[in-house]
Amino acid sequence: MPSKEEILELIERASQELKEGGVNPDILLAGPGFVEVLGEIMDVLNLSIYIIKELEYDAVIADSRYLGQVRKASKRISIEPLLVEEEVWKEIKNL
Repeated sequence: MPSKEEILELIERASQELKEGGVNPDILLAGPGFVEVLGEIMDVLNLSIYIIKELEYDAVIADSRYLGQVRKASKRISIEPLLVEEEVWKEIKNL
């Protein structure tokens, strides 16, 4: 499981990129797997969080005012590569 610090860093990086693009991210649409890994970090984010079953281990951080209207108003984050990397390291250790 990716560390909470890694997840927080991904979210902060995506948020900063959106801010540099001129939007103010205020919502996080997240899959159940993503929310499960987030745990208690959700309280620290200062974002409205909505669970979207179809996103699974992904999340979309966005500015709700422009979501669906402006392409650069959202950014998708995936923790699936982190989960795969973790499994690869486990397999290597078992060799």
